Amino acid sequence: MKILIVGAGLYGAVSARELAAAGHRVTVIDKRDHIAGNIYTEDVAGIQVHRFGAHIFHTADAAVWQYVKRFSDFNRFTNEVIANYKGELYNLPFNMNTFNRMWGVTTPAEAQAKIAAQRAVLAGKTPTNLEEQAISLVGTDIYEKLVRDYTAKQWGQAPRDLPAFIIRRLPVRFTFDNNYFNDPYQGIPIGGYTALVAKILALPNIEVRLKSDFFAQRQAYLADYDRVVFTGAIDQFCDYRFGALAYRSLRFETQTLACDNFQGNAVINYTDAATSFTRIIEHKFFDLANSRPGHTVITHEYPQDWTPGAEPYYPVNNPTTAALLARYQDFAAAAYPTVRFGGRLGAYRYYNMDQVIRAALDAVPQVTA
Repeated sequence: MKILIVGAGLYGAVSARELAAAGHRVTVIDKRDHIAGNIYTEDVAGIQVHRFGAHIFHTADAAVWQYVKRFSDFNRFTNEVIANYKGELYNLPFNMNTFNRMWGVTTPAEAQAKIAAQRAVLAGKTPTNLEEQAISLVGTDIYEKLVRDYTAKQWGQAPRDLPAFIIRRLPVRFTFDNNYFNDPYQGIPIGGYTALVAKILALPNIEVRLKSDFFAQRQAYLADYDRVVFTGAIDQFCDYRFGALAYRSLRFETQTLACDNFQGNAVINYTDAATSFTRIIEHKFFDLANSRPGHTVITHEYPQDWTPGAEPYYPVNNPTTAALLARYQDFAAAAYPTVRFGGRLGAYRYYNMDQVIRAALDAVPQVTA
């Protein structure tokens, strides 16, 4: 078949690779001037800079881990996030180091007792929102210092108005383990994500066209290709006919500094309300062994409201958007039978990178069905 992939991010690249390997003729287009979507990295004075936020590859899926290692070597980076609350520094995820810094406790039993005492404010209620879920997990002190204001900045809503599931993915440990992830496989591709995606796309029957906006030639594309894999926003594809889905956007401010070490860690979250950004990323620490010394590159990350035309980074999943998404999916399936939707925006769901790859691999047979 003659297949068009809209979007040269990870989902689009893996889809293109597998379809081309099966013998199909694949064209990949992207409106940006680079491949790799939001995992795009570029060399800035010998440092691989994550242009659209920190991306740490981690997975429990051994097959996905072997898949990405076909295209890149990975280092042994461990994500050990620090939270800064008005100058007080805490380890994330929540663990014995966090509990010791917060309360001075030194044993798991003491930490569990402290959390249990603070959890009593829920009076046994099953958590129904993020605020209640956080208090149930870690108590009121940690919620108020490390969760409440950071979450409000990130999502633009009070935690009591957000669903509980958002925070369930954060580990809580009664050990001194600072590794943010529980997955057995973790690392950063040496040479950056852009090089990894370039190798995924490196087959002779894959053509990549950048600075190509699907919507500028939409009807021609739909007419010229047997199948289209669309990785952009499904509501935009359907001309927002039922209204826009909800998203959060981001703004990044990146600087090159004439010092070797700015903050001593790859990621530091700023959890107080007075600080307008959510985190500072220092890119060299993602792959320190292969970063040039003598200077550093940092990025301040600012969440912001999304409106049509802005870049949608995070879907806002709740019962209202779930119902609206279902309307779009039903409409698109009926009106565009040759189009398949996938990826973070096409599926309208939060994906980790390994989940993107798994979803793309699993969907490939459906593309040509």
